[in-house]
Amino acid sequence: MIPFNTIKTIFFDYDGTLHNSLTLYAPSFRKAYDFLVEEGLVPQKEWSDEEISYWLGFNPEDMWERFMPSLSISLRKKCSEIIGNEIQRRMQEEKPHLYEGALEVLEYLKDRGYHLIFISNCKMYYKECHNKAFDLDRYFERLISSDEYDFIPKHEILRLIKVEYPEDMVIVGDRKQDIEAGKKNDIYTIGCSYGFATSGELRDADMLIKDIRDLPQYL
Repeated sequence: MIPFNTIKTIFFDYDGTLHNSLTLYAPSFRKAYDFLVEEGLVPQKEWSDEEISYWLGFNPEDMWERFMPSLSISLRKKCSEIIGNEIQRRMQEEKPHLYEGALEVLEYLKDRGYHLIFISNCKMYYKECHNKAFDLDRYFERLISSDEYDFIPKHEILRLIKVEYPEDMVIVGDRKQDIEAGKKNDIYTIGCSYGFATSGELRDADMLIKDIRDLPQYL
């Protein structure tokens, strides 16, 4: 069990942990795939939200390497641009959807004196758009996107930055990458079972929560 009374620093994943990103990502993914269909590179396919949600939590480079390794670097970049542009367009039309109670939990934790750090496998524009939408820097001491670190794995980013913050630490996230980041850095882990993890993906987490609003029960 995590010794919650000793925790001073909390690292937060974003998509699938605080933000229900599927509402933005799914239609944007489909648009990029339709481009590949039009180019004659892939067969027509109807993608379900569940299938698309698997790719949330990967940084763009890992996503395309795993999803379509035969795709050229230039086409991967083009598809990433399609997804990014569509996400930005949709964010201008409708506000992103945070999980209910997410901002209230962050405010509670900040008021309790925790050091809160945002660490996401996202691009800088994405981080900046969400910061503008929700004033995230009001809660977080630092907003980190993997784009700023050339998309190296999250556990490597965490290794570089953790020395700047007081121990003990915990990382909260919904994917295997988040749990791995904690385990490889001797940091406690809280898995979010309500996010986009596949079955068994969070088995190594020190504990699980079913709702972001559960955190104040422990911290």
